[in-house]
Amino acid sequence: QVQLVESGGDSVQPGGSLRLSCANSGTTYRNYCMAWFRQAPGGEREGVASINNKYARRYADSVNGRFAISKENNKNPLYLQMNNLSPEDTGIYFCAHGPYDRICSLEPDQYNYWGQGTQVTVSS
Repeated sequence: QVQLVESGGDSVQPGGSLRLSCANSGTTYRNYCMAWFRQAPGGEREGVASINNKYARRYADSVNGRFAISKENNKNPLYLQMNNLSPEDTGIYFCAHGPYDRICSLEPDQYNYWGQGTQVTVSS
């Protein structure tokens, strides 16, 4: 069983940066997809970035060039470096784990393990 725990959420001003972490304290897999999603108040869960064990990455258009997803290997945490944050980036950020794909999806139904989320608030 994969067990995911996110951390690193905080309140920051527009233009600021944050780094989110997602640790897996359960079963690790050699081949996988992992992703970050976010959900704004009253909104749907939105895919932000994904990565597989071969380091193929995908980004949502809204964060491309500002966010970077990384993971060194199947044991180390998943990270999301977020730069030049704007109020539109506010929400609860979730990490997710799913089966391997050549380019990992940003659709929530492709993932079967989820963390509890960490709050990111961008406000002046």
